[in-house]
Amino acid sequence: MPIHYRLDPHPDDASLGALWRAAWEAEPPPSFAPILARSLVHVGAYDGEGLVGYLNVATDGGVHAFLLDPSVDPRYRRQGIATEMVRLAGVAARARGARWLHVDFEPHLAAFYKGCGFRPTQAGLIQL
Repeated sequence: MPIHYRLDPHPDDASLGALWRAAWEAEPPPSFAPILARSLVHVGAYDGEGLVGYLNVATDGGVHAFLLDPSVDPRYRRQGIATEMVRLAGVAARARGARWLHVDFEPHLAAFYKGCGFRPTQAGLIQL
């Protein structure tokens, strides 16, 4: 069965948590509800009814949107799922008023984000 994508799905915390653990090898937030409440758009990738990918786009309420936590189950990586989720998120974010899509990433992901159309910028970051 091919992968299909949904805009603004609301999987339960158990499904999102299982994906988070697989994708990040870390414990997920206790609940995703407060995160998704601030979302401009989120995208889910599904194999049948099983959640295999997810990403969130937060907003400043204006023209800036922020791509957060693109996650793909390791068994499904290298199939273009994350790239398609980023594309769909960008289209939806623009339709909902965003004009800039920002992303922070580690150097080993530079090629992926360049392939998605992002270009490097200088920015600052403070760990709180």
